[in-house]
Amino acid sequence: MSANTFNPQTCHDYLYENAPKKLAFTNQGDLPRWQNEIRGKLQELIGVMPEPVDLDLRVEFEEEHETFFERRFVFQSEEWCHVPCHLLIPKTGSGPYPLVICLQGHTTGMHISLGRAKYAGDERYLGGDRDFAIQAVEQGYAALTLEQRCFGERHDAQPDHVHRCQQGTMGALLLGRTMVGERIWDVKRAIDAITAFSEVDANRIACMGNSGGGTITYYAACLEPRISIAMASCSVCTYKDSIGRIYHCTDNYVPGVYQYFEMGDLAGCLAPRPLVVVAGREDDIFPIQGVEENFAIVQAIYDAAGVPENCRLVIGDGGHRFYAQPGWEAFQQISPW
Repeated sequence: MSANTFNPQTCHDYLYENAPKKLAFTNQGDLPRWQNEIRGKLQELIGVMPEPVDLDLRVEFEEEHETFFERRFVFQSEEWCHVPCHLLIPKTGSGPYPLVICLQGHTTGMHISLGRAKYAGDERYLGGDRDFAIQAVEQGYAALTLEQRCFGERHDAQPDHVHRCQQGTMGALLLGRTMVGERIWDVKRAIDAITAFSEVDANRIACMGNSGGGTITYYAACLEPRISIAMASCSVCTYKDSIGRIYHCTDNYVPGVYQYFEMGDLAGCLAPRPLVVVAGREDDIFPIQGVEENFAIVQAIYDAAGVPENCRLVIGDGGHRFYAQPGWEAFQQISPW
């Protein structure tokens, strides 16, 4: 026996290869029925969702910049839970503008989407094309930066050796929730909130993000039909090759998911809406072979839906980061607007 069977990973690797994946795409049968079934199962797996409350929306300040107007506002997502946001409105063109929701991953917060340093060490995150909101404005869109739970202004006070997302994620599990589900809920409520701003077209909403932000972009688009197009970067990969075999933060995990589907199968919740998957050829935590294997499933689903042109895979020559030029080029090519 050559494998180290004392190591739990050896057992898990065997189970990944033999997982039932009961709702995996097979290109057979009633496609709409299957799409509804996997969407319902994903909703079940992400756990108990919060109850809606009054948004209690408050605008805190407005500022004018060279190419856009900036509005800082806060809304209530659920009881005892408020979400800070920054809305950027372009000075060019005329509104109402389509909106791009911008989600950072494990950086220090949403200010990175604005291309700004706020905390010590932010310089490490300001590169890698992570200034999503500025990019969106340059493309002619309104942009919304949303502070995700456990990041930036919404972090929990944890010891330096513990990832800031860990306590919040484990606490969510105690409540029958997941951090994935809680963050999706905040995106849903943010879409409710932007209807208060006449400059934004609530019928034309995109969502994008990198790493942990790409993960929530993908899952949120699966469960929120008001998201018309999604661009998920450095996040959409086979579970077995990424979060199943490589150390990742606890907020990436959905309990029991591999009993039902691979990440690519969840594109059935999205199709026929456009999807751009961005990846880095040298990404060491979302390996490119897993990305390509996963995207083959995505492509097969879009083919079956009759819209093969509505999904794109963009591969940048580098590591774990966003790739703005090819990403936005693909986005514009398949955008519904």
